[in-house]
Amino acid sequence: MKIVTVVGARPQFIKAAAVSRELRKTHTEALIHTGQHYDANMSAHFFDELGIPEPDYNLDVGSGSHGHQTGAMLARLEDVFMAESPNWALVYGDTNSTLAGALAATKLHIPVAHVEAGLRSFNRRMPEEVNRVLTDHAADLLLCPSQTAVENLQREGVTRGVRLVGDVMYDAWLYAAQQSGNAPALLNAYPLEPGAYLLVTIHRAENTDDESRLRSILTAFESLDEPLVWPLHPRTRKTLTRLDYAPPPHVRLIEPVGYFEMTTLERSARMILTDSGGIQKEAYWASVPCITLRDETEWVETVAAGWNVVVGADTQQIIDAVQSFVTPDQHPSLYGDGQTASRIVEALESMEIAS
Repeated sequence: MKIVTVVGARPQFIKAAAVSRELRKTHTEALIHTGQHYDANMSAHFFDELGIPEPDYNLDVGSGSHGHQTGAMLARLEDVFMAESPNWALVYGDTNSTLAGALAATKLHIPVAHVEAGLRSFNRRMPEEVNRVLTDHAADLLLCPSQTAVENLQREGVTRGVRLVGDVMYDAWLYAAQQSGNAPALLNAYPLEPGAYLLVTIHRAENTDDESRLRSILTAFESLDEPLVWPLHPRTRKTLTRLDYAPPPHVRLIEPVGYFEMTTLERSARMILTDSGGIQKEAYWASVPCITLRDETEWVETVAAGWNVVVGADTQQIIDAVQSFVTPDQHPSLYGDGQTASRIVEALESMEIAS
């Protein structure tokens, strides 16, 4: 069986690494990097670190408006799919690369498998929400990380090809936790005390492209009386540069870090403040409280368990959440058992046999 995998953003690299390790044991995979993230710290570095083979194709699409970027990917992916004639197109998550891969394959009658199917924020103003909804309705195999995701699809009338497999990010996170290096040495390099700093990540357009929201978040950070370490996404760095942002001494801006390094920073933090979906889950797996800087989350299970609080961009809500968070006594198992990649391969094989 030949699989063509489409990736283009940091979280997709991480998910693809876990699945590729299983997939390539018995099948052939062609890896396409759309070039949606083209900064070396956000793409090539992760391929090297996670042991993903060099992409068979790099489309070098780069940045641009949503329509321009997705259209460029669509045209170039179509050429690759026609040349490869795969049994499956495998797409991940909710980026423009995800949607372009699904559309290009569907137009050529190539079956589409979507990892992280069924997630919903119920906010159609988010580009990611539009991407994931359209991809789910085009996909033939919908690989869901949670029962909530399955139920979301059912409400939309999607029941065929739906599989509850767990979250492949947990596979990747466990692997990274095992491979991570010397945590004390890493923290000393910054320097940071374990359990005595806040870890921050911000990258979503709803925060980086809205000056009012971002300033409100920055005001909260400046008001907190403890160290913050903030690996900067390239989009966020551009915005902060435009705003002439000068951080106070307790807010440490650093370059993007590798996945293993990020895992170490997460596990050693007192609390994580983020607008990333993946990092909300990683915080949970690390048993570290999470403050979500968005108005909603797809990962409602982490909120229900009491480990995640959604505060949006309101200055006072952010401050109050950081200062008053009470760590729950219980930590239920969420999103599978670390064997999701194997289940994804098994699902692809069973659907191929059935067809």
